[in-house]
Amino acid sequence: MDIIELDRDLVTLLDAQFGHLTGMTIHSGDALNINYSELAQSGEKLRIVGNLPYNVSTPLLFHLMEHASNIHDMHFMLQNEVVNRLCALPGSKIYGKLSIMMQYYCRAEKLFKVGAENFSPQPNVSSAIVRLAPYNHPHAQVDNFTIFKKLITQAFSQRRKTLRNSIRLFLSEDELRSLDVDPEARPETLTVREFAQLSNLCNANRTKS
Repeated sequence: MDIIELDRDLVTLLDAQFGHLTGMTIHSGDALNINYSELAQSGEKLRIVGNLPYNVSTPLLFHLMEHASNIHDMHFMLQNEVVNRLCALPGSKIYGKLSIMMQYYCRAEKLFKVGAENFSPQPNVSSAIVRLAPYNHPHAQVDNFTIFKKLITQAFSQRRKTLRNSIRLFLSEDELRSLDVDPEARPETLTVREFAQLSNLCNANRTKS
């Protein structure tokens, strides 16, 4: 078992209480800088559990996805609003960039809500437990992940605009129709696979030019 803790005072306490246990390793450092693939034992994948600092939860999730091939699943407590966005489906008002980027890598499942009354001192927000299970194979084929990310960012920068307007610098109306995507559709109606198809066409166009 590996424990990652940034607070040095807490690391000292953890080491005093658990450092003697066989198979227990305490890492003093920032979870954003850990190479999680190096923690995976040969032939086994990681099972990661944590109460993530809410102010760095999104960048930490994306950092973990860089090591998704070495992760079996993750169970995290996060702000309830963030968990809802992670698990949101196309057509939902809260479905957006975070939903698509994480669901490209993982199956996201909200397990249960944790009310503010369970904490002392009591925070102003509710929390929830989410399970993220990376797919064994990519959920969708993306030829150029940089373009995929830029396309999604642009599409949701003004989410009330239609695709015709929001991503006009990436693809034309005719190109959208060639993929059976309605130019009048709004970005929150498209699935991860549909965004992957749009991204791959952008990449193909760039390769030709």
